[in-house]
Amino acid sequence: MDQHVPVRHLLLALAVVAVWGTNFVVIRIGLDELPPLLFATLRFFFALLPAAFFIRRPQVPWRSLAAYGVLIGFGQFGLLYIAMNGFISPGVASLVVQSQVFFTIGLAMAFSGERVRLFQIAALLMATAGVAVILAHGDASATPLGLGLVLLAAISWAGGNHVAKVSGATNMLAFVVWASLFSVPPLLAGSLILEGWPAITFALSHAGPEAWAAVLWQSVGNTMFGYAAWGWLLGRHPAATITPTAMLVPVFGMAASALLLGEALPLWKLGAAALVIGGLAINVLWPFAARLPGFPWRRGAAS
Repeated sequence: MDQHVPVRHLLLALAVVAVWGTNFVVIRIGLDELPPLLFATLRFFFALLPAAFFIRRPQVPWRSLAAYGVLIGFGQFGLLYIAMNGFISPGVASLVVQSQVFFTIGLAMAFSGERVRLFQIAALLMATAGVAVILAHGDASATPLGLGLVLLAAISWAGGNHVAKVSGATNMLAFVVWASLFSVPPLLAGSLILEGWPAITFALSHAGPEAWAAVLWQSVGNTMFGYAAWGWLLGRHPAATITPTAMLVPVFGMAASALLLGEALPLWKLGAAALVIGGLAINVLWPFAARLPGFPWRRGAAS
């Protein structure tokens, strides 16, 4: 893979991260007209169709697709949408859900025999301190219920990451599209049970252009563009070059929420963001820095 990254490729990576980050504002807009589980159902329905007619099913077990579909569909996005329906702001949600990185590490330790490293402990403690700051200053932008639901969504995301890893999937776009087949049924069932048929029919018949644009942004922007472009970039450049840009997701999320929705950014919230993003940065960048000549803790730095 080429070590030199053309500017247009970096701009593409930033475009993907911007889509993923501003998506939290789009979710909030869609929730103004659509019940959360119905909204999530529509997101995965349009991620599945018509894409499944043009994208070949990945050669992975059906059980992997089913597990990923339920974990990411109902577990991650279903809970996230419920949380963002009045219990947590888009900016804070975009930040807290990144804790999936540490839950993913925990699952790898539990099931794959990976051992925790000192820099990962430091990163986890820093990010946990950031979440604690949010909890201590909880207001309408981060209620305890909202924070708990987003943490559960992050755990589900981590579970989905583990399923995808052990499945051996190489084409994540195809994997996500076909896993959506298993996301729709539990989300629709949850919508019918918790939101009710009258609320579903009312929302579908009264949803305006903004709501449907939000649905398409989720399915086409997040899934089709996001995963396709990210996979294309990772296929051409080292992961160490591309993946650190994902740390900008909460930056875009919080900035978009402040600019477009007027979300307040007091010092405590900015401090919490610095702690969480700092923890993410240590976790992602330390192994690569440890390989550089002259790194102060190079010996055993990655262990």
